[in-house]
Formats: sequence, C-alpha cells, structure tokens
Amino acid sequence: MSTSTTTIAHAGSAHKAPAGTSSLVIAFAIMAAFFLIAPAIVYPVFLMKVMCFALFACAFNLLIGFSGLLSFGHAMFLGGAGYASAHAAKVWGFTPELAILFGTCCAVLLGVVVGALAIRRQGIYFAMITLALAQMVFFFSLQARFTGGEDGIQAVPRGQLFGLIDLSQPMAMYAVVFVVFFAGFLLIWRVVHSPFGQVLQAIRENEARATSLGYDTDRYKHLAFVLSAGLAGAAGATKAIVFQLASLTDVHWSMSGEVVLMTLLGGMGTLFGPVVGAAIIVSMQNYLAQLGAWVTVVQGVIFVICVLAFRRGVVGEIANLIKRPL
Repeated sequence: MSTSTTTIAHAGSAHKAPAGTSSLVIAFAIMAAFFLIAPAIVYPVFLMKVMCFALFACAFNLLIGFSGLLSFGHAMFLGGAGYASAHAAKVWGFTPELAILFGTCCAVLLGVVVGALAIRRQGIYFAMITLALAQMVFFFSLQARFTGGEDGIQAVPRGQLFGLIDLSQPMAMYAVVFVVFFAGFLLIWRVVHSPFGQVLQAIRENEARATSLGYDTDRYKHLAFVLSAGLAGAAGATKAIVFQLASLTDVHWSMSGEVVLMTLLGGMGTLFGPVVGAAIIVSMQNYLAQLGAWVTVVQGVIFVICVLAFRRGVVGEIANLIKRPL
C-alpha cells in the first residue's frame, strides 16, 4: 500500500491518539516552561519577537511541511495584517484585541483571494505566482497613503486589553503574545492530527492518488492556504502591536525568504522545528547585529553548515535520533 493510501486510511481514525503523542506532549511542556520562565532571564521584547516569528514559521510550515506547497510570498500576510492592525489601532482607535483580530481577518481574506489565483498551479509555478502577488502587495504598501510609505505606521498605541489591562506594561504585553502564540500552535497541532490534516499529508505524498480516491485536492489545498495565511496574519498583527510599528520590512520579499530559512533550519514537516528555527534566526539577528551587513553572510554560512550537518533540520534530526515525532 502506498504512503498516500496509508495516510488517507488513517484519516478516519485520526481522533485516536497518534503514535509518539507522549514525545510531543513532553516537547510541548518543555517549550511552554521555557517561555514561562525565560522572561525572568531574557529581555521580554526579544522573546515576544521570537514567538511572533515562531508562529509565522509554524503557519508557513503548515503549508510546505504538511501540504507540500512552497510559497515565496508569505510575507504579504505577515506584513499586510501588520498594516491593518496598526491602522485600526492608531487611526480607528480599536482596542488591541480587536486590532489583532481585524489584522488576522484581513490576512484570511487576502489568503482567500491569493489562494484562489495560485492554488491551481503546482511546484515552481505556484511559488512564482505567490511571489508575484506578494510583490504587488509590497508596492501597494509603498504607494498607499494610509501605510505611511517608507516610514510605515509608527507610534501605534498598545492600548488596554478589553479596556482593562494596560499593555504598555511589558509583562502584560508578553502574556498576550504568549496566549496568541500558543493558541495558534495548538490549532496547528490539532489540524495536523485531524482527518483534514491526514488528507493534506496524503495530497503532499501523492496528489493523483488522493484525487483518484475522491478528494477535491484543490479545495483542501485552498483551505490549508487560507488557514496558513490567517495564522501568519495573527503573527503579523500581534507583532505590529508589540513593536508599535508596521513597516515595509514585513512585506518585503526577503521576509518570505527568512521564513523558508527558519522552517528548513528547524525541520520542515515537524511541529516544533519552525519554533526552534525562528529562535535561532532571531537570536542571530539580535546578537550579531554589531556585524552590520555581515549578518546575512554569517547567517548564510550557518545555514550551509546546518544543511550539511542536519539534513532534516535541527528538530528533524533529533526526532530521527530518538525515533519519535516532534
């Protein structure tokens, strides 16, 4: 029996605890404990940046790692939601939770449109279409008046959560980012281990076989694309509130490249790989900032070394070593 047929056969019984659940639970407990304890040791704003990019990378991994779709334009959802959230909070006076929700909804709507245009193509054609559409979003963000052009939207107010909790306090803001990240992560975990997620993995392995078994593969891929866009948007909207800024950096094509790097470095097709990859990349950007333009060169060297030493990614190699899914 082929891999795709086996995967689909398990879809009907996906409500049962999958093999290796204990290792996933232990890894989740370690990750949760780290982000709960770390603010006492590490600068909270740095950790918030890690969590925002970790959610972004996890959203991208849902698309490439579990659906087999490589997008070169995922920055449009991160940055687009950031602009929407920042504008809603600063100009319209939305509270932070509504601003984040508004940004996420905008990313979902953008994902519906982009997915409808791109999803019927495969491989490099799909990737190029997403890149082209992302560039359109970038130039729109550069030219539109409400985005602030090259200056972006600055001095975005954090406001008060539900009108009660002042998010200008670092730990209050940290708690919000913590909840958003873990809610998104748990949603991805649930999707991956649901019948829907099993069908996505079957499509990744053999789309023709999945089609022959009666699955509307385009519809499944479109839903996965929209879900990934929404989660990436949640990361971007939250990031805009945290840093009180929405800028062109988040919609630039290089950001789409960075999330690919994070995913491959941590381990594509693993749940925890993108989190580790995002932590590594953000840490390098933060602690090697004094190198200036050489940061990208150092990142490239480290990436080459990791690809040669950890072909499955850091978490992928650990999972292979302990023979348990991560």
